[in-house]
Amino acid sequence: MNEAVPTGRVPLLVRSTPLPLTGPATPLRHDNSLRRWFSRNLGLWRSRRLYFFADEEVLRVDMMLRVESFDEPTEGESAYRFSWWPEEEHGFFQRKPRYVPEGTMEAYLFGHQLRRSRGYLCGSPTRSHIRQVDEHEMGFASHYQEWDILEHIRLIDQDRYRARSIYSWRDGALELAETHHEIRVEGPGGEAAAPV
Repeated sequence: MNEAVPTGRVPLLVRSTPLPLTGPATPLRHDNSLRRWFSRNLGLWRSRRLYFFADEEVLRVDMMLRVESFDEPTEGESAYRFSWWPEEEHGFFQRKPRYVPEGTMEAYLFGHQLRRSRGYLCGSPTRSHIRQVDEHEMGFASHYQEWDILEHIRLIDQDRYRARSIYSWRDGALELAETHHEIRVEGPGGEAAAPV
C-alpha cells in the first residue's frame, strides 16, 4: 500500500479573476507573497554551515533548525518561531564561545520588515528590511549595535533545499561570510504555541 508522502509545500491558490497587469502593486499582494514564502520554509532543516572569518579562519558546524508559525500572531501580520541546536559541533563552539549553540527566537512580519526577538550575533531585538528577489529568494538587511548584516535565502528544488549566504560587517569592515546548505528533514507540523 502506497501512502502519500507530505512534500512540505504550501499549495498556491488559483485566482478566478486575473490581477491587473498595470498600476502599482498593493502592499497586501506583496505581504501575501512574503507570507507564502515564509510558509514554504516551515519544518525541520539540517543546516551544514561554513564560516569564513576575517582572519582567514574557516570553521564548520552542522545545526538543526526548526521553523514554526503561530496560528494567531500577537504582533504583525504573521509570526514565526525559529529554534536551533547543534547536530555536530566540529569544535566550533569551543573555538567561538560567543556564539550560542542553541536557542529560540520569535519573528514577526510587518509588511517589508521582520522584527526578531533577538539577533543571531546579540541577544537584543533586531529589525530586518526584506527585499524579494523572486518567488524563491528573499534578502534581509539588518543593522544592530556595530553590525550590518546582509542575508539571502533561496528555496531550491521544490523547497527540498535552502541555500543561505550571510555577510556581516562590523563597524564597516567585513568580519564574517557564511554559507549554509540546508536540507529539509521534515515538513511543517502543527502550529507553535503562543509566545509567553
